[in-house]
Amino acid sequence: MHPVRVNGFVCKNPMEVNADDFFKAAALDKPRVTNKVGSNVTLINVMQIAGLNTLGISIARIDYAPLGQNPPHTHPRATEILTVLEGTLYVGFVTSNLPAPARNKFFSKVLNKGDVFVFPVGLIHFQFNPNPHQPAVAIAALSSQNPGAITIANAVFGSDPPISDDVLAKAFQVEKNTIDWLQAQFWENNHN
Repeated sequence: MHPVRVNGFVCKNPMEVNADDFFKAAALDKPRVTNKVGSNVTLINVMQIAGLNTLGISIARIDYAPLGQNPPHTHPRATEILTVLEGTLYVGFVTSNLPAPARNKFFSKVLNKGDVFVFPVGLIHFQFNPNPHQPAVAIAALSSQNPGAITIANAVFGSDPPISDDVLAKAFQVEKNTIDWLQAQFWENNHN
């Protein structure tokens, strides 16, 4: 007999569920080492806590190095609410391709410790630490047990196989050698 799955994850027999299905010793109070763009996202979702399945919520700690960023990305299945715990963040999102004058409208704000900002589901957004001397930390709650994340530059320039440089040169209205250079940067980062 095959186990029952909901949202792609096994549903445990209710008689076998225990407290560990709702727990993770995640150490979200501990700083994390940041990556090449100066951030580290520690996501706690249904893949870490099985009991989150069908509950529509997850959480992430984001660490930002001085001048670090969580680059433009989107969560296809979740709205995000971000709270700054330490430092300052410049944040923003862009609306979708709505009819003018609302087309691609950019909303941004500088957040300080204790401030909260919402990124609506599916919209491209980012966070940037403008301080060259101090790191920043934020906690984000997301309205899905599996929000997904698509980092725009990685997806466009680092896909496997690569998107045609003819397609991207026309889309970005730049020379093909610029696209080739960008793809080389992301290919090295994404495929080594």
